[in-house]
Amino acid sequence: MNDVSYIAPSEERLLSRFWQGARGFWSGASAPWAWLLTVLLIAIVLLQLLTQYSLNFWNRDFFNAVERKDSAELLRQALRFAPLAAASLALAVFSVWGRMTLQRKWREWLSHRLYDYWLEKDRYARLRFMPGEHQAPEYRIAEDARVATDLPVDLVLGLFSSFITGITFIGILWTVGGNLAIDGFGIEIPGYLVIAVIVYSILVAGAMMLIGRRLTHVLEDNKRTEAELRAIGTHIRESGEGQALPDETKGGLRAVGVALQAVIDNWLEYCWQLMRLTVVTHSNSLLAPVVGLLLCMPKYVAGTMLLGEVVQAAAAFVVVQGACNWFTDNYTRIADWAASANRVASLLLALDQVDQSGPTAT
Repeated sequence: MNDVSYIAPSEERLLSRFWQGARGFWSGASAPWAWLLTVLLIAIVLLQLLTQYSLNFWNRDFFNAVERKDSAELLRQALRFAPLAAASLALAVFSVWGRMTLQRKWREWLSHRLYDYWLEKDRYARLRFMPGEHQAPEYRIAEDARVATDLPVDLVLGLFSSFITGITFIGILWTVGGNLAIDGFGIEIPGYLVIAVIVYSILVAGAMMLIGRRLTHVLEDNKRTEAELRAIGTHIRESGEGQALPDETKGGLRAVGVALQAVIDNWLEYCWQLMRLTVVTHSNSLLAPVVGLLLCMPKYVAGTMLLGEVVQAAAAFVVVQGACNWFTDNYTRIADWAASANRVASLLLALDQVDQSGPTAT
């Protein structure tokens, strides 16, 4: 392969080419199933939000009853919890079915088109003469196309859920938390819990972006080296179907050794990136519930907030913080998707170039 005149496409060009090839699932013959499943999943997200909203108020009423030691009210709240829990469970199970069905059908649709585009008009044979990043096309179609269609469904649904959940529970935080008066300074902070959760979320997101800025590049290198190792192994197996010569065996072992070392080196870099990201994500999972409770303590001690309201506000704080930090929580998955989508797009661009070069590219 001659790479002398090859200029790597930009990230924007790669993602644009991927979506150009993948978005057709929502048009044509596959559109009815695609849109039916999409609307169904949106409806499930809305019903899950309604259930979560009801459970948040159940928390308030239950712990207020605990504070009053009201046994009759506690029994009523226990009975009220049962249908809410059942609804939450049923929606979660149904969501898994809808999500995985959409992912399966989208992957099936895209894989058929990638295989057709690769194999038709002898493109698979002419591809090796093209410059660019298109090694191991079969791996890109089988594995990278799977990741590139699985993760967008999860990520988009998660983003939609986080957006509407954040808006809904910010209202709870604003109403329950109210204003915070700072004695001695004559200062009153309106909606102080909302301000606190936004500031906290910005700090966490900033730390995540700073630490994980190289993750997409690391993941792309990881996938590339893994694919090259597989390709070398496949080549050795195919060329050794007859009796292998000693020199060929030694050459194959050297090639495998170099490729394997590249895989290990990239895996170590990936491990280091995940270790750094885990510091942020795990610290956040430990701190967020505690921060929410501590912010409510001044009003609880002053007697202006009941125990149930403290629990309700703290739970809403965690929910809003999780919604605001959707990007932080999914940073690794976004990077994984981008790496796989880029690899599929690189193959598509190379196949485009095969067509542009004419039928006798050499």
